[in-house]
Amino acid sequence: MNKVSIRTEYILLGQFLKFVGIIANGGESKAFLEANIVKINGEKEQRRGKKLYNGDVIEVLGVQYQIISNYSVQ
Repeated sequence: MNKVSIRTEYILLGQFLKFVGIIANGGESKAFLEANIVKINGEKEQRRGKKLYNGDVIEVLGVQYQIISNYSVQ
């Protein structure tokens, strides 16, 4: 499983896909989600605005990623 470190409380699914290099830009996220199965914590998800938090597991194109958030309230 690949660990994906973020510095915020959460990352949106569309931003995540771009961050890990699955899509080239945010405009591609809607079409990608319609054409491919993406699972978050085992549940199918198609909303590009879905918030991903620390510990969430995303499965896309046969690869699993886990969100690791270094966010802390000051």
